[in-house]
This record gives sequence, C-alpha cells and structure tokens, in this order.
Amino acid sequence: MFHKIVLSMATLRVVSGCLEITAAMIMLRLNQVDKALLVNSGLAIVGPFVLLSTTALGLIGIAEKMSFSKLLLVLAGVAFIFVGILKK
Repeated sequence: MFHKIVLSMATLRVVSGCLEITAAMIMLRLNQVDKALLVNSGLAIVGPFVLLSTTALGLIGIAEKMSFSKLLLVLAGVAFIFVGILKK
C-alpha cells in the first residue's frame, strides 16, 4: 500500500503531466505561434503551483522525522529556488 502523502504527491505530478501533454496537443492543433504562446503562458501558472504543492506535501510528510533547524534549511532552499526563478 502506498503512503497517503506519496500517493498525493504522485497524483499531483501525473495530473500536471497530463496537463502538459494536453497543452502540447492543443498547441499543435492551433498551429499558430501567438495562440501557442497563450497556452504556454497558462502552463506557467500551473508549474509553480504543482512544485509548491508537492514540496509542501513532502515537508508535511517528513516534518515529524526532521529537527526544526533542518526543516528551516529545507524551506530556505525552496525559497531560494523561487527567488532564483522569479528574479529578473
């Protein structure tokens, strides 16, 4: 039997992957750069949400096994990832 948190994390990733594939098929069907760019922009919203959600679920799952200082280091690492991505 799968751990509930691992199953939730995997489910989020599968749904995200299905959205990516669906978006790619829509882009091919539209066959126009401007419309494909709009579809791609919509995916830009989904990606960070899935990353945050799966990371949060993972942290919830291991929070009881980690010391508070290690948990803060992991959270700082995730924050640095977002700063690096969003910094212009």
